[in-house]
Amino acid sequence: MEPLKPFVDIHCHLVPDIDDGAKTWEESLAMARMAVADGTETIVVTPHQLGAYGHNTGDEIRARTRQLQQFLNEHNVPLKVLAGGDVRIESDMIAKLRTGEVMSLADRRKHVLLELPHELYFPLEPVLDDLNSLGMVGVLSHPERNQGILKQREVLEPLVANGCLMQITAGSIVGTFGPHCQHFSEWMLEQGLVHFVATDAHSPKTRRPLMGRAFERVAELVGWDSAVEFCCENPAAVVAGKKVAAGRRSPPRKTVWGGWFGRRRAG
Repeated sequence: MEPLKPFVDIHCHLVPDIDDGAKTWEESLAMARMAVADGTETIVVTPHQLGAYGHNTGDEIRARTRQLQQFLNEHNVPLKVLAGGDVRIESDMIAKLRTGEVMSLADRRKHVLLELPHELYFPLEPVLDDLNSLGMVGVLSHPERNQGILKQREVLEPLVANGCLMQITAGSIVGTFGPHCQHFSEWMLEQGLVHFVATDAHSPKTRRPLMGRAFERVAELVGWDSAVEFCCENPAAVVAGKKVAAGRRSPPRKTVWGGWFGRRRAG
């Protein structure tokens, strides 16, 4: 059996004392070690930007990410961290993306992680068009946890058809956020409306930076190849600044496999 490719996490609040994620350097270190032990090789750190975190500028995030990488290197943690942002959609977002004050994922100026207000949905087509004018692509973070989308799931298919990429949360798939989010994320997977799985980790104790259990569940639902695509290949393409195939995924072909831990030991 081919061994599992490394996980790449494109949504993680690992930078300490910058938002509601890790509070201290010790928490960041614990989270990083946890991620590595779980099979993650690269994390795009995504501090909140805009909204209540308008003070988090691109230059600050870049500097703090370099500092975090040096800290991890000094503690012999084999994790690569790259700068990004978890961007609240606001009227000045496009202008700030143009200048680099608002971050794209891995600072590649290709993919932008978009955050809606948790309690509502508003049409994103104009935002996607504006991003397209900059040569950028929107990645909608955790749609399965947005209260507006949960009430009107029919909005997702047109968004995907319009080029929006969808990132669901690893914890949602395994029930961390309750049965509604879990069932919705399973429905999205089965409908071919998912492009990424990421942790959206905030702490070493709750909302942890773990991908393994979610990978197993995705493989059970839609097949091993799809799990590799969402947890490894597509996020690795984002890190490299390469195109990720948009649109609805083809109906999955399930494969027989022996479980994640068995695959990790292969090779």
